[in-house]
Amino acid sequence: SPVKLMDYIEALEEALGIEAKKNFMDMQPGDVYMTYADTEDLFNATGYKPEVKVKEGVKAFVDWYRSYYNK
Repeated sequence: SPVKLMDYIEALEEALGIEAKKNFMDMQPGDVYMTYADTEDLFNATGYKPEVKVKEGVKAFVDWYRSYYNK
């Protein structure tokens, strides 16, 4: 199901342990109002269906990033 941008930002804030500085603006030229990822072709080609929730995936990425770049 679609993930709202603010939910994604909240997941990043939670994983990073900081609050983002947000500057809400009107839509800008070139902004996309809404977009959805469709993983049906991936599933049809490989049988793989993503099952990781956004918060889990963001947390895992942040953990990996910190581990990799803080060597």
